[in-house]
Amino acid sequence: MRIDKFLYFARLTKTRASAQALVAAGHLRLDGKRIERDAHPVVPGQVLTMPHSVGVKALRILTLPVRRGPPEEAQLLCEDLNKPVAE
Repeated sequence: MRIDKFLYFARLTKTRASAQALVAAGHLRLDGKRIERDAHPVVPGQVLTMPHSVGVKALRILTLPVRRGPPEEAQLLCEDLNKPVAE
């Protein structure tokens, strides 16, 4: 699946055009490597790093979406690596 479609389907951006703009600006990284094309493929298991309002957000892609579903469905697609681990 393309990175821009994934960002839109996973509700990480509001529109696909904004996802493409984010990629074009060079702000995304997959497994530590900068993404330069909006058609770059993503697969489960990769770590996506992107800017967020309070800093940098790191997400592990768990599964690929089939459609842009409700927010509850979108939350199951990624694991937030910034959350502290409960002891």
